[in-house]
Amino acid sequence: MKILVAEDEKRMSRALCEILRLEKYEVDAASDGEEALDAIGSGVYDVIVLDVMMPRMNGLEVAREVRRRGIRTPILMLTARSELDDKVTGLDSGADDYLTKPFMTKELLARIRALCRRQVNTPDGSLKFGDISLDVQGANLTCSRTGQSVRLGEKEMRILEYMIANQGQVLTREQLAVKIWGFESEAEYNNVEVYMTFTRKKLNFLGSKCAIKAVRGVGYELRYDDVP
Repeated sequence: MKILVAEDEKRMSRALCEILRLEKYEVDAASDGEEALDAIGSGVYDVIVLDVMMPRMNGLEVAREVRRRGIRTPILMLTARSELDDKVTGLDSGADDYLTKPFMTKELLARIRALCRRQVNTPDGSLKFGDISLDVQGANLTCSRTGQSVRLGEKEMRILEYMIANQGQVLTREQLAVKIWGFESEAEYNNVEVYMTFTRKKLNFLGSKCAIKAVRGVGYELRYDDVP
């Protein structure tokens, strides 16, 4: 996932970029509205973090111009203002979400993950990553490259659903255990490893170039290798 951070305050910009890079996002920074608009026009970003108060063009003006051009990239608007009218103005300008400064890092990351999830949904409601498409309702996994499909078990389906929704991030065994089995479950971490093996076999059966990679001492990441 590639994110643009448009923030003119240098210390804040550096902090935001560092936080996001630690979460394994690719990040570029823009220091004013016109620079941000030029960067957004490249079409390479999955999420835009846009400060309201910026020189040359403010965040509201940038958001309106982005939407006028038909660019649908999700926008998270940042501002020091907290009044309801200001939030409404930001959303009406084209922002998808609104975060008031100061904010907690966990909340920022949660908002960004939510916006990233919107990007993986296809028109038919399935989830897509690389060459695979996951039909959550039917629990079917299809590889667009080979045309093969396979039925998933419940845990396999939920693992892939969670990993696609959080693509580009390393998920810990604890996160996976809680997400798949729940807080009250007595499932152990080796259960995660067992079902990861099952899920990998399904991806191999499809001939997909997507793979679940173990990150030693941390967890797992869903990756796509499209290199011939």
